Amino acid sequence: MKAINENTITDAVIEQLSGTPDPRLKQITEILVKHLHAFAREADLTPGEWIRGIGFLTAVGQKCTEFRQEFILLSDTLGFSALVNSLHDKRGADLEAATKSSLLGPFYRKDSPVMEAGATIVTKPTNGMETCVYGKVTDTKGRPIADASVEVWQPDEHGDYDLQKMDPSEMDLRGRFHSDAAGRYHLRTICPVGYKIPMDGPVGDMIRAQGRHGWRPSHIHFLISAPGYREAVTALYIEGDEHIDSDTVFGASDSLVVRVSRNDAASPIPGLPSIGYDFRLAPVAAGEGSGRVGADPSELARASQ
Repeated sequence: MKAINENTITDAVIEQLSGTPDPRLKQITEILVKHLHAFAREADLTPGEWIRGIGFLTAVGQKCTEFRQEFILLSDTLGFSALVNSLHDKRGADLEAATKSSLLGPFYRKDSPVMEAGATIVTKPTNGMETCVYGKVTDTKGRPIADASVEVWQPDEHGDYDLQKMDPSEMDLRGRFHSDAAGRYHLRTICPVGYKIPMDGPVGDMIRAQGRHGWRPSHIHFLISAPGYREAVTALYIEGDEHIDSDTVFGASDSLVVRVSRNDAASPIPGLPSIGYDFRLAPVAAGEGSGRVGADPSELARASQ
């Protein structure tokens, strides 16, 4: 029988994993074990600290519902989601020219209502500034993509998403549009505002304990997809927001920063403030499958039940 101690335990675990039939699962698990064990050694982790960590992760899981994914929020606030997105943006064909990924966030829903071009996603009374968002969906060569799906969702003028303040049977500030034959899309919404991430759960407790501000810069979420192209999960960030350089979830980047224009001659809705942005989709690489990168939090929640 082998002696199991802090120096031999890692090899012992990896040896037991050696028969894993799926080669990718075997690779990922072995790397995870190596780094997890190295973390415990470097931190000189105590049993009490380990139990507190288990309690924290348990609380994160208990905070998850069909419409809220606290684990996604945890991943976001630790920069892990942004890291995985950056790794994904490097893979495949012609991705340098594609729209950069941003974060899906914990409040995405796949059942947003389908709307006609120019419709408003605002369904509840609001004091927000009505704004036109418009542009094109193209491939990385600038060629228009017709009938691309353009999903959009955002918080209200107080920084709250519909799922935070109303029954899940109701929706506000969500919609799915489709580009026309020239790749064009446009919609009405309200200008977004910055907001704090949900601070009423264990992730909020963590943020406070770390002395972080918890704010996200003002932004609008998008999920753009079309057959034969990589899905783009991204967001547009409003220029001038005070937290754009210190986003709590590390989602903002230069190429996604947009300006709200007051007199934009190119806007399809004259008289409204406007945000113009063209989304560029990369083709699905050989062997990549559907190219889908988004994950529905409600599906993740149901899978954990």
